[in-house]
This record gives sequence, structure tokens and C-alpha cells, in this order.
Amino acid sequence: MNAHLRDVRMRGFAERSDVEDVERFLRAHTAPLPAEAVALLDCVGRVLAEDVVSTVNVPGFVRAAMDGYAVRGEDTFGASAYDTIALRVLGQSLPGNPFRGQVDAGGAVRIMTGAPLPDGADAVIMAEVCREAGGLVEVSEAVAPRRNVDEVGEDVARGQLLLRTGRRLRPQDAGLLASIGRGVLTCVARPRVQLLITGNELLPPGAAPEGPHIVDSNSVVLSALVARDSGHLLPVCRLADDRERIRAALASSEADVILVSGGSSVGMEDFAPSLVAELGTLDVHGISMRPSSPTGIGRLPGDGGRERLVFLLPGNPVSCMCAYEFFAGPAIRALGGRPWSWPHARVRLPLARKIVSQVGRTDYVRVAIEGGRAVPLATSGASILSSTVRADGAVIVERGLEGMPEGAEVEVLLYDEPGETPASRER
Repeated sequence: MNAHLRDVRMRGFAERSDVEDVERFLRAHTAPLPAEAVALLDCVGRVLAEDVVSTVNVPGFVRAAMDGYAVRGEDTFGASAYDTIALRVLGQSLPGNPFRGQVDAGGAVRIMTGAPLPDGADAVIMAEVCREAGGLVEVSEAVAPRRNVDEVGEDVARGQLLLRTGRRLRPQDAGLLASIGRGVLTCVARPRVQLLITGNELLPPGAAPEGPHIVDSNSVVLSALVARDSGHLLPVCRLADDRERIRAALASSEADVILVSGGSSVGMEDFAPSLVAELGTLDVHGISMRPSSPTGIGRLPGDGGRERLVFLLPGNPVSCMCAYEFFAGPAIRALGGRPWSWPHARVRLPLARKIVSQVGRTDYVRVAIEGGRAVPLATSGASILSSTVRADGAVIVERGLEGMPEGAEVEVLLYDEPGETPASRER
């Protein structure tokens, strides 16, 4: 698909692309990045680019599964609380410091969880049913051979396939990898993401708004969203509305994905669309959605023949966030080997009141959850960032619908985990 490349400044869009067509285009241009070596301590959240097969057994020795005494199981047969059996205590076995001798008939070795089972012993009797005194331990319960011990390879067997290519690694996965001695993994590279924030009116985050100037909030929100989606954020580049400076920033960026905030619409100082078209291709400009209709998407040439995606995000904060969630976020996740789908928890709730929409347009509607119902907060007001703070999530109205009636069951994309809302956090 290609955007109509006439100069739309101060003229408006002749036509707009459907959200579904834009998503199909992006899916066709977001193959996962090449693989790279990743240290074990940095692997959580990364996507594996290899199958992991264990080269060792875990454990590599028979070990105690609890604290107690290592014994020959048959020596405890017949023991009870009324008729205990006394065994000789030969020593102790500790993790990393095993007992070096042999457990023969009538012998026992004090043992801690994880310590190697001594030669001759075949079971561990738990400490709670034993009483030690004067070099003897009285056993008041029988234990069968092989009880309360971890066998060689019981956790992981040599040659076992543990993790498959494409898995996004969790903390427990990293722990398992550590247990088999892996220090480096092969993972899909994290996409490098560059934020270009444009606007003569903008002050950097942390400054106080003054006169006609406003504080740049989009870079703060976008930085957090990129981190959520496992992108590698390059230093933020803030630019005045200067055509040549914006051109230079676009041309020199080493990012896999460039997010341009502001300067994407049809105003006199909206230079980014025409610059993307000059430097590469402007594939989309103007989308049938509310908010975020001025969004643009293009491609610039990159190293090794690989294209760089450029997302022209509206300057209005809600529109910027919406456009990221629909298009840039999924592309960043896909480049990093993660699923295209939105990473939000979801819940189905009835609408507290109707949502008015328009056939042929996709709407992103912020909602609060009150009394088990989804309450629409606004269907306009793309500059009202506070509406996203009051909201618990969003409802997507697909373009084939003419709104949704009161009481209709809708799917809410939650900003927080289920059960956690702004109100619950304040309590």
C-alpha cells in the first residue's frame, strides 16, 4: 500500500486507510530481527532463537530431599512410636561437603536437604521422627528404600529438550538455564527504537509549563511503552520544527524503528510526512480511526538492505498513545520475536451507557470500571491526557459497527492487572 504523496499541509487527507489494511501491511514488514548472544542475567523477557537441550543431569548425584538421617531403608522396618529402632550416627553430610564413608547395617548419617546421599544409604528418614542422643538416633517410623531422595536426572535429564525456539524467557526459565550451566543464550535481537520529538512549543520533561510552551509528555509515555514491549530505547532526540534538522535526524538514525511525535498531520510545520517520502517511502498517511487519524507509517533504507520502520505519531497525547498501541507497539514486539497481539489483560463487561461511533471508522474509547460495568469517559478530546489516567482501560469499536448500545457486553483492554484499578490503588 502507498500513501498519496501530494502535499497535504493545510489541505487535509483526500482518503484514509482502514486499520485492518495498515495492520496487514505492518505484519508483512516485521519479520523478527537476527539472533544475538545474550548473557544469562540479561535473558529474562528475551525471545529464544534456539532450542535448549541439557548436556547434564540435574541433579548429577543422588541427594537428600529433606533434612534428616541417611539410612538403609531395611534397617528401619518395624520401627514405631512404641518400638523405636536405634541406629549408630556415623557423621554428617552437608551440601557441598558430603560424608566420605560407607553406611553399613545399623548405621545412619545426619544429612541436610540437597546433600549427597552417602554410599550404602538408600533413603532419608525425616528429622521429625528421630531423636539423637549419645551417638545414637532413635527412629520411630519406618522408611522405604528410595524415599525422600532425589535421583540422578530427576529434575533434568541429559539430552532433554527444555525450552523451544520462540519462547519468551521468564525468571524461572533463567533459573533452570542456570541449573544446567548455561551462561549465554541465543535470543532475537531487541529492536532499537529512536524517539524524535518535534515542536517549537515543547519543554523537556521536568520543566514547568510556561507561557505558550507546554511540557513534552509523549516521550515519557512512549519510553515506558517501548520498555514494556522489550525495545532498546536509544537517546531521545528533541527537535524544533526545522525541516533540515528533522531530515538529518531521520537520515542518520541507527534505529530499527523511529517514532516521530508531532509534525505528522497537515499543518504548515508538519514536515515529517514529506521527509519520509523523500528519504524512503511513505506507505500510510491518514487512517480511518478516532483518535489518531493523522498517523503515518513509512520505511527508510537501513544497513544490510533491511528497512527501518518510521511511525509518524500525532502530537496530541491520547492520539499518540493510541497510535502507538495500534501500530508501533505490535511492530516492535514482532521485530523482537514476540506476538503481535496487544499485551493487555482483558475482561468482558456490560456497557454502562452507549458508545456512538461511525461505520467505516475504528474507535479507541477510554472507559472506567464502576460497579462491574464499563463507563465510557470520552470519545473525543485527543489532547486530554488525564482521561487515560482516570480510565481503567479501553474498548475498541470496530469499523463495521455503528456504536454499541447500553448493556452490550464489551471486551475491555485493561491498563492494569485484573482487580487493580486507580481507585483501589488509592485506598
